[in-house]
Amino acid sequence: MPKRTRFTTWRPLATAATAALLATLVTPAAAQAAPAAPRGSEPVHSYENAIREAVWVDTGLDGDRDGRTDRVAVDIVRPREPARQGRKVPVIMDASPYYSCCGRGNESQKKTYDAQGRVAQMPLYYDNYFVPRGYAFVGVDLAGTNRSDGCVDVGGRSDIQSAKAVVDWLNGRAKAYTSRTGTTRTQAGWTNGRTGMIGKSWDGTIANGVAATGVKGLKTIVPISAISSWYDYYFQQGAPLYDSGPEWLSDYVDSPDARAKCQAVQQKLVDGAPRTGDWTPLWTERDYVKAARKVTASVFLVHGMQDLNVRMKHVGQWWNALAKNGVERKIWLSQTGHVDPFDFRRGAWVETLHRWFDHELMGIDNGIDREPMADVERAPDRWQTSRTWPPSGTRAATLRPGQGSQAGVGTLGLHPGHGTETFTDDPKLSETDWAAQIDGPTPEKAGFSTGPLTRDLRLAGSSRVTVTATPSSPTAHLSAVLVDVGPATIRDHTNAGEGITTLTNRTCWGPSTTGDSSCFKETKAKTADVGYTVVSRGWADLGNHASGHRGSPLTPGKRYTITLDLAATDHVVPKGHRLALIVGGTDQGLIDPPADKPKLTLDLARTSARVPFTGGAAAFARATTGTATATPDATYLDGVREPRTTHRVPEGTR
Repeated sequence: MPKRTRFTTWRPLATAATAALLATLVTPAAAQAAPAAPRGSEPVHSYENAIREAVWVDTGLDGDRDGRTDRVAVDIVRPREPARQGRKVPVIMDASPYYSCCGRGNESQKKTYDAQGRVAQMPLYYDNYFVPRGYAFVGVDLAGTNRSDGCVDVGGRSDIQSAKAVVDWLNGRAKAYTSRTGTTRTQAGWTNGRTGMIGKSWDGTIANGVAATGVKGLKTIVPISAISSWYDYYFQQGAPLYDSGPEWLSDYVDSPDARAKCQAVQQKLVDGAPRTGDWTPLWTERDYVKAARKVTASVFLVHGMQDLNVRMKHVGQWWNALAKNGVERKIWLSQTGHVDPFDFRRGAWVETLHRWFDHELMGIDNGIDREPMADVERAPDRWQTSRTWPPSGTRAATLRPGQGSQAGVGTLGLHPGHGTETFTDDPKLSETDWAAQIDGPTPEKAGFSTGPLTRDLRLAGSSRVTVTATPSSPTAHLSAVLVDVGPATIRDHTNAGEGITTLTNRTCWGPSTTGDSSCFKETKAKTADVGYTVVSRGWADLGNHASGHRGSPLTPGKRYTITLDLAATDHVVPKGHRLALIVGGTDQGLIDPPADKPKLTLDLARTSARVPFTGGAAAFARATTGTATATPDATYLDGVREPRTTHRVPEGTR
């Protein structure tokens, strides 16, 4: 596994100007009583009297082909007092396609404007909370959305340049204007250029993509439930995850003006994302993992481990790439689905985010860089920290499935397996159906389980399951899931709230104005009592056995070997529970079915799971009262020396 690197000691902004700035961000009484360095920015500036303005930044692109370069709309809320005193402030930025079409946050807030076209309501609480503390908040409409020119290209060059150009403008490297079509230039003389990007889902994805350009001035990103490679949002190793492609998302968010002008871009999204699941240049352009070496911003990553929209595979591959390149980073992993931390851990989140931005953008030595790297939700509202993530001593163990002594479930351990197991793809059934019948002889899955554990066993990181299977038809999809078999109370991520219930009472996070309230509905955990928990998942088209980026028809009756990448997780299987591996076909609701309904026969001697345990194989052996046994490598078939996983850069696109 790549070397894990905690973030290093903060490099302070050791200037007289910085000292003067920090002195104004604490209360006067505190400043007079204690000359020591401040521990945090304070709300000493007026939100009601904040400067609200709009500018249009030139992206240098002409995505809508109207003969002039596209300008993106940038709405700004910034404190008035520093500008009067000639002091410059850092920027918190959320670049989004959702500001007019769909809204942001649990209450779907949209931007609203006053008669002069200045933003009256900025969605979410970022401006209410941080502007009084000496930050500017900037809300960017991605190209082709709301008040911006251009076309939506779903994570491609135009999307990323929409936001990167704003960072460049904030640092004096790009042009901006006071109107969408005018010629009056404006500069960002009020900022020091130090920018932090934040956002959930598509917004957080843009933060990842901009960081992967290495743009100067971007000091930190906070991607929440964010994509790291758009291919992995729509496919996994050839298996389609949705019945549509990026053109659907583009049509969902683009403005009426873009809808009229951008048919050519829309068609490129259709043509570049074939439903075969083959990797194309479109996906190469939208793969930020390959450019992680360019990231210089620190990263505070937040994700739900049961997010079945932006799935945890995006976390594992991005986190590993950042770690390999020594990026300073921090992580929160919740039990929720696609949910913002403001709605599952509000008070702790706002405090932590405040300290993070103070540290990264204002240079305040508040100690957050010396605290544990990871916060992981173990049970609803019960959190555990780790100094590093995955925790020190985590190593992969190779688990082997075997035939069981009872019908329905095989064994799972460190010893070599033998024999075969057969199942038939049933597209009407899902991982929850399989897990509910783990101990029953059902024809649609092959299940393997340890005995009851004698001690807790922690999984942390990404797993890989190698399967050797003989299909009965020319097409076949495979699913592999790891399951904690045992009773538990969990967040109900299958509910509409994906693990939360929205209440009627509100709490306030900063001052409000008539047009922009800082008060939001509270939430609480939505829980469920279960008999099993799916903790990690992975899917693949068996036709991609020889190449992660291109599939081919299968020969019925011939054996094939493929390795499925399972999503990252951090889960403790408690003493008395069992750890199970299930291999099936179509995971209903999570991947689309193949053209056929194949019967698949697993060769257990050539099937295995590489699972990261804290303590490695020895910890697994202790928890199962077994002993580790070395086994020879399997002989792979069809001339494939080793099972392939998704390739980052396909042939012919370098």
